Amino acid sequence: MREPVGERRRRILAAVRARGEVRVADLASELEVSVVTVRRDVEVLAQEGRLRRGHGSARSLVPAERPSAPPPGGPGAVALVVPERHAYLNEVMYGARTALEAAGMRVVLHIAPQVEGAERPIVERIPHEGVRGLLIAPRWRSAAEEEADQEWLARLDRPTVLMERRPRPGGPLHTMDAVCSDHGYGVRLAVDHLVGLGHRRIVLAARADSPTARAVRAAFTEVTEADPRVEDWAAVLSAEGADADGGAGPEPDFDDPGWLAALLRRRGATAALLHGDVDALMLVQRLAEAGVRVPEDCSVVAYDDVVAALGAIPLTAVAPPKAEVGRVAAELMRDRLAAEAAGTPWSPRRVEVLPRLEVRASTRAAAPD
Repeated sequence: MREPVGERRRRILAAVRARGEVRVADLASELEVSVVTVRRDVEVLAQEGRLRRGHGSARSLVPAERPSAPPPGGPGAVALVVPERHAYLNEVMYGARTALEAAGMRVVLHIAPQVEGAERPIVERIPHEGVRGLLIAPRWRSAAEEEADQEWLARLDRPTVLMERRPRPGGPLHTMDAVCSDHGYGVRLAVDHLVGLGHRRIVLAARADSPTARAVRAAFTEVTEADPRVEDWAAVLSAEGADADGGAGPEPDFDDPGWLAALLRRRGATAALLHGDVDALMLVQRLAEAGVRVPEDCSVVAYDDVVAALGAIPLTAVAPPKAEVGRVAAELMRDRLAAEAAGTPWSPRRVEVLPRLEVRASTRAAAPD
């Protein structure tokens, strides 16, 4: 699903202001929309007096600040490696790119295709000349993929920051710089919100094919088991093929469009936490078709908040600070390169950024028994 028009136009303005002039075709490629869509956005922004239209381009109203070439030992370029067509990590990438450009660093973007092990050959082909650091967000659909990447990532001989990925304690990447969302806190926000509304029986329907998804599932089990206010809980997959490891338990009968409604009724559940956003929007539609009203019969919290607000019923959602994760990772890289240039010892950092809860129309107080 596409991002909101206002957010897309904000990104266009940011790109134009940072670079001075940008081709419409390049903007369309970066935003993953059509040239016609970008051309229409540029026309509206020009009419509002926020940029100038050129021939096939958009121009800033003021000259872009062009950083001078970095001196020897200066910041240089930073490579940014992110998965192909990944809306969640695209926001992380945008935050990192914006911060790097603001710091006067050149960004070298590499897109990893949707195949296992795609990041390694890309990273190994990145030339050392002029590229002094690496920001990377591996896809890691399965725990096995994550484990397979540990050794070669640990051997990299240039400063590296993992984005939205948490190194395994005691593993090869334990001493690598990393910035990620605290998904345990995000799940706690969701459960506290639902329990505070009087819901005592909660179902989690979540993916298991990404580090974020696996973290959400683990946190939900820990939080609900430890909370005496929760009388009953269950965790199932949210979509067919959403478990790359095959270890998340038996799948629901996805051939039955009413499987989630049946599960809620069987468990007497009045609330659900759904990961991620697209699955959440689809499942809410299925609930309506099965006669379960949101939020009257079931309060719903989505996890990711990429498109949760765009549903017919805007979904309350846990919003990991995706762009903020990228920005902090970029600033961490900037500081490390500066320390390296100054000959200052560097102690690896592990930074966690807290999600927030966006309360919308999909949650309400539980009906009295």
